[in-house]
Amino acid sequence: MKQLLLIGIGPGDPRQITFEAVDAMRRATVFFMIEKGGDKEELARMRKDVLARYLPHDGYRIVRVTDPCRDGSAQDYLSAVQDWHRARANLYRQVMEHELHEGDIGAFLLWGEPTLYDSTLRVLDLVREQGMALKLEVIPGISSVQALAARHCLTLNRIGEPLTVLPARRLAELETLDNVVVMLDGHATFAELSDPNLTIYWGAYLGTADEILVSGPLMEVKAQIVALRLEARRRKGWIMDTYLLRREG
Repeated sequence: MKQLLLIGIGPGDPRQITFEAVDAMRRATVFFMIEKGGDKEELARMRKDVLARYLPHDGYRIVRVTDPCRDGSAQDYLSAVQDWHRARANLYRQVMEHELHEGDIGAFLLWGEPTLYDSTLRVLDLVREQGMALKLEVIPGISSVQALAARHCLTLNRIGEPLTVLPARRLAELETLDNVVVMLDGHATFAELSDPNLTIYWGAYLGTADEILVSGPLMEVKAQIVALRLEARRRKGWIMDTYLLRREG
């Protein structure tokens, strides 16, 4: 049976890593670094910086794994994601068979919180379906949603109101928006909204030296946010951002 630790490391600030996560890292002997290549090499470097900060020894190995590409142009989004997950599962199984030996403990360092908008648990379920026995342990982390609220000094929902977390592609389906956290908005979908009663609390690269924050009435600040996103993506090659939309009045 292969033993794996799924360790949440927060959205970017290494100081937000919990004591439980540090203890888990110190137990691991093999760290799997899933890399997307290109401009996102910085994300791999940040993971290595985390290990160097909390593991001042060399009693572990790093295994670099190139993430399979997802068909971003596919008309059927769900099927494309499911195909991507199956490709990941095949790759993860092969790598773990080769790299996790008797007595080893493997680990994935996962951005934010492993149970929120991260596919690793779903992919590992597919690995199990392929016949590999796995013993999993999940170590929770600070999510970008929590970090966003903290940076803007706000609570995510008001008294008696629900909170909805969804991907940007589902944003247009909601007729009323009271407290909605939007993730995975690669196309600045918020800029298409025209409700004058919406306030946005936006953050990019939360917890890092490149952190950017903007808040205010959506109609007044959305052009500013779009411009900041374009400039940040041009400068760094990638962007990770999250925002809360709140209906006022």
